[in-house]
Amino acid sequence: MPYQSIYRPGLFQGQVVIVTGGGSGIGRCTAHELASLGATVALVGRTPEKLDAVAAEIAQDGGRASTHACDIREEAQVRATVAAVLQQHGRIDALVNNAGGQYRSPMKDISTKGFEAVVRNNLTGGFIFMREAYNQWFGEHGGAVVNIIADIWHGWPDFAHSGASRGGMLTLTETAACEWAASGVRVNAVAPGGIASSGFDRYTPEAQAKILAFPPTVPLQRFGTEAEISGAIVYLLSPAAAYVTGTCLRVDGGTPNNRGSYWKLAAARNNAPFEGFHRAEVPQLLRKAATPD
Repeated sequence: MPYQSIYRPGLFQGQVVIVTGGGSGIGRCTAHELASLGATVALVGRTPEKLDAVAAEIAQDGGRASTHACDIREEAQVRATVAAVLQQHGRIDALVNNAGGQYRSPMKDISTKGFEAVVRNNLTGGFIFMREAYNQWFGEHGGAVVNIIADIWHGWPDFAHSGASRGGMLTLTETAACEWAASGVRVNAVAPGGIASSGFDRYTPEAQAKILAFPPTVPLQRFGTEAEISGAIVYLLSPAAAYVTGTCLRVDGGTPNNRGSYWKLAAARNNAPFEGFHRAEVPQLLRKAATPD
């Protein structure tokens, strides 16, 4: 069974899209959907083996992908990667700035080194990729950028470093949208809420317990799927979003709208997740939680 995208076949035929963090999670899913719609996907990440595995999956499904090992935090590597994509494919139509990561810690315990590492991963690396894509191609030919941030609204306790960097990426998105509009470059952001992906399995047991307690606080009372994020990204890259720039699309089940201090959420119903990704894998954390002792 191929990817079950809601978008028309061939929507991105002939286009080349860079997806950072393309070896797992949301990046992997987005790469699959774009490839299923005709795009050639340039997969970027730090682990060649993960990129190769996703590229092989895409090839098995009849799509096209290239792999580019790169640490987005290293300026020289990013510059060389953008140049390599252009040399191999001759164009870049879009960039999905998806790579990033964080760890759970109270703000008082975050070291300066740890804070700077997360900011460099979630903000500086994305900036470098945006700038290089613009300077090497978008500035003369136009294009689209989607930056992946997070559910940062009203602060993010235990993730101060990531909240600060993701908030910076939102402002960077808005700034680039204004500065680059004259070149025909649209820049938007997607803010995922709690999305069931492989990232769940990389947290500590204490953090995983917090993850499992999260759905009842969400108005839609469930985790989101990778395909629901990919669908938002694809919309912002599509011709239907030609007049959309400098905006942020929340995909979070209404999480920031819960007013728990005076509003009790009723049990959710009539709420089926979109499961378009044919190769989606349930995180081990959720599989364990669903298995009786």
